[in-house]
Amino acid sequence: MSAPPKKAFPLRLDPALYAAIERAAASDLRSVNAQVECLLREALGRRGVKLADPVRPRRGRPPRQSAPETKEGE
Repeated sequence: MSAPPKKAFPLRLDPALYAAIERAAASDLRSVNAQVECLLREALGRRGVKLADPVRPRRGRPPRQSAPETKEGE
């Protein structure tokens, strides 16, 4: 199952706010984009807004596919 495409849009932020988000993202080992999304989810949760869990892409190696079976003598 693939994740639905994410909505992209421009966001203008105060440079000091962006710098603070960037520092928080680095300490949490996240990208700035992932940090903004996490902060928004936390803020909405505190306001009582229920959200479905995000669909995360599967990570790691894809499952091994078995080789097609061949008939004897071929």
